[in-house]
Amino acid sequence: MLKPSETAIVGSGFIGRAWAISFARAGANVRLWDQAEGAARKAVDYITGVLDDLAANDLLNGQSTGTVLSRIAPCETLEEALAVASHVQENTPEDLATKIKVFERLDAVARPDAVLASSTSALLPSKFTEGLKGRGRCIVVHPINPPYLIPAAEVVPAPWTTPETVERTRQFLVLAGHAPLVMKKELDGFIMNRMQGALLEEAFRLVADGYASVEDVDTGIRDGLALRWSFMGPFETIDLNAPGGVRDYAERYQRIYENLFPQMLRRVDWTGAVMEEVEKDRRKKVPADKLQERQVWRDRRLMALAAHKKKALKEIGS
Repeated sequence: MLKPSETAIVGSGFIGRAWAISFARAGANVRLWDQAEGAARKAVDYITGVLDDLAANDLLNGQSTGTVLSRIAPCETLEEALAVASHVQENTPEDLATKIKVFERLDAVARPDAVLASSTSALLPSKFTEGLKGRGRCIVVHPINPPYLIPAAEVVPAPWTTPETVERTRQFLVLAGHAPLVMKKELDGFIMNRMQGALLEEAFRLVADGYASVEDVDTGIRDGLALRWSFMGPFETIDLNAPGGVRDYAERYQRIYENLFPQMLRRVDWTGAVMEEVEKDRRKKVPADKLQERQVWRDRRLMALAAHKKKALKEIGS
């Protein structure tokens, strides 16, 4: 099994520096590079502050902040960052032309046996790796931000990605403390964005059609469905919600959802008239100049939840 020893992060924005924390915490050496001068060093400064919060919540696997930070090194050149990396995680903008150029360079510079993974949340791997000599080692590893707090990560192969690359990537993520979702083949939106998209479509419809307020919808998820979803998925949820399990649930309740489905086929424009109501309600809750502060609050709540789940796993089990 591949050890999380030598990794490279290409692009040091929100996702790149979050991956750096995740990999370094797991024991990997991380070389961090960004094309913007000084960006990688600034990312290390940001990471330092996050590590203090993680340590306070016992989320550094018993390590000190100094130990984890010592594994992260900003690099001046891409060549330096990729020199010894067995896993390369790319985090450049969601632009196809950019991805094509970046992966051409990664394929030319990285070790021949290195896995080249993209954090893209929207682009199919086949769209930017087809022409590469080493296309068989290219794959998507898409996280939910921030990956050092949310372990799920989608592993999405292109049609030519080798089975070895898929398995090496899966094993690497497990060793790094992640919960990989290994797709059998690529699909627009992957798994998580398709699930999230279905929920968002209905949320906007309910508000646009005057059935619920923005806060009512958020309350329904935050104080309702998400409580179960924080430790089990939709199939396990319904398996436990009927006396005879998942088949019993489907036989009892499928007709309800069958009736709802035709009503859910009409979409509303998220940026249309409904946005006036959504944005107005959200800005009442959190003014625009407080968004960054609220993001810090979100991450600290996620840390508290991660700490609770870690404790519950030990005491109750999975």
